[in-house]
Amino acid sequence: MRIEWLGTVPYGEAWDLQKKIHREVVEGGEDRVLLLEHPPVITLGKSAKRENLLLPPEVLRERGVEVFEVDRGGDATFHGPGQLVGYFIVRTDSAKRLVGRIEEVIKRSLLKVANLEFTGGPHAGVWVKGKKIASIGLALKRGVSMHGFALNLTVDLSYFSLINPCGLPSSVMTSLEVETGLHVPPGDFYPNVVSALREVWGMTH
Repeated sequence: MRIEWLGTVPYGEAWDLQKKIHREVVEGGEDRVLLLEHPPVITLGKSAKRENLLLPPEVLRERGVEVFEVDRGGDATFHGPGQLVGYFIVRTDSAKRLVGRIEEVIKRSLLKVANLEFTGGPHAGVWVKGKKIASIGLALKRGVSMHGFALNLTVDLSYFSLINPCGLPSSVMTSLEVETGLHVPPGDFYPNVVSALREVWGMTH
């Protein structure tokens, strides 16, 4: 598996890159994980309900927030500065099993900096004391996944008030900074994810 930190990348560019890498992996290339940060953007998954986008797309764009309809599972979510995004373009025969492994990676990465109390939640993702700190949404085509996770580190949570994230009230979202007071931006945190990825993938290979 090849793991890369890309820094800040506009969503459209990252999506095009995912599609290019997906073709390469399908054709026999190595599995890839892309770690990055996005400028403000809202993405709508395949099961997104339009009422969960609380302002028209043109109004959001005027406010500097892009809107994309994408092919991952799930509903509406937000990506932006202070959020670490991970895209998994990897071979798998089970999206459900891959989601479980990604959840474990996120939990392990967070435990490297703070002692958090993980709980369950109504959707996939990572939850802390009943609030969602990380979202997960995947697409699986020809045995290779796309999309991945969004982990809230120092992100401005007020952006989530522009949507019903995954159909839930925006108040359900939290971040590492809110939960612990730690200010760890994505560029400083991503090595923890790299370490956790190696641990989790090493457990089963």
